Amino acid sequence: MELERILRSQGFGSRPECRAIIRSGRVSIRGTLCGDPYAEFNPEGFEFSVDGTGWAWRKFAYLLLNKPSNFECSQKPTFHPSVYSLLPQPLVGRGVQAVGRLDEDTTGFLLFSDDGQFIHTYTSPKKKVPKVYEVALKHSADERLVAALLSGVQLHDESNLVAATSCDILAECLLRMTVTEGKYHLVKRMIAAAGNRVEGLNRVSVGGLSLPIDLPLGQWRGLEKEDLERLADCN
Repeated sequence: MELERILRSQGFGSRPECRAIIRSGRVSIRGTLCGDPYAEFNPEGFEFSVDGTGWAWRKFAYLLLNKPSNFECSQKPTFHPSVYSLLPQPLVGRGVQAVGRLDEDTTGFLLFSDDGQFIHTYTSPKKKVPKVYEVALKHSADERLVAALLSGVQLHDESNLVAATSCDILAECLLRMTVTEGKYHLVKRMIAAAGNRVEGLNRVSVGGLSLPIDLPLGQWRGLEKEDLERLADCN
C-alpha cells in the first residue's frame, strides 16, 4: 500500500494532505525520514511516526478512555467539552465513535471504535453485555436497597421491572452494581426507584475487561488482542 494511503487510512487527512505531510519531512519509518508518498509498504504490522509520535497501522481502532466528569459524549456538545477533544486528531479523523454514552457527570470506562460490528455488539440490548458501576449514594445503603435492585424496580417508562444482575455494598454510601441494559440514565433511575439517590457514578468495567488502575482520568489507551478477548469474555 502506498504510504499516503496508509496515512489516510489512519486519519491523517485527505490524500493531498497526507502527501504534503510526507513531502514536508514529517514522517519517519524505523527512524529514517521518508519523503516519498508513493513508497509501497505492507500495512500489516507497519509502524511509522509523524512529528515524532509513533503510530502502528490498524485496520480498525479500538480505544478505552477513562472519562472525566463534565465531558459530553457528543461531537457537537452543548454545555461541556466533547470527549472527542481528549483523543488525538488522527483517531478522530478516522471516524472513531463512542460505543454507547456516559452522562456528562459519569466517569470511567468508555470505549471507542470505527468498527461497526464491534459498536453494534457492545450497544445492542440483545447482547446483554454486563456493565459494572461504582455508585456513590446520598443515603446509606442497606440490604433492603440491594434486594430491591436485584429483584427489580419499576421505572416510569418501562412496562417490566428492571433488575441489576449483581449488587454489593462496598461502604456505607457506596454500591458496586452490574446491569446489562443501556437505557437512558438507567442506574440513576433504578436507584431513585429503590428510594435513594445517586451522588456519583463511575463505570469500572464492560464485559470481562476492567478499567486499568494505571489509566488516569482523561487518558486513553489502545486495546490489543488480549484486551478484546477479555472484553468479549462476559462469563
